[in-house]
Amino acid sequence: MSYCTQQNLTDRFSEREIIQLTDRSTPPSGTINTTVMNQAIADAEAEINSYLTGYKLPLATVPANLVRIACDIARYYLYEDRVIEQVQTRYDAAIKYLTQVAKGTISLGPDTSGAVAAVASDSAQFESSASVFGRGNAF
Repeated sequence: MSYCTQQNLTDRFSEREIIQLTDRSTPPSGTINTTVMNQAIADAEAEINSYLTGYKLPLATVPANLVRIACDIARYYLYEDRVIEQVQTRYDAAIKYLTQVAKGTISLGPDTSGAVAAVASDSAQFESSASVFGRGNAF
């Protein structure tokens, strides 16, 4: 499941901007190049997943915060070496948020239905048997 879609990107940043960022044909075709856009989305998803090592992936549902974060990161990748200050600031904020999620200081937050993503239970667990020596044990 992808964290963002073409529709998410055009809703947030306008179709015109997404066309300008993805249309790399000469002369320009005036349409969104879905190959370029999908690559930026895939790159954003890979970067996000690298921070979500404590979560069971793929996420069953995408938290609303993650859609925004994915859009900001995908947009950053679409700008390539022409990144403007606003795009860089939003990317930096997204990475800061993901770093805090990775540290466990904040959660991903609820998805659009209000459910919170489950944390993976790959951590070590210890179990011991009953006590051998104690007041209740007579010899």
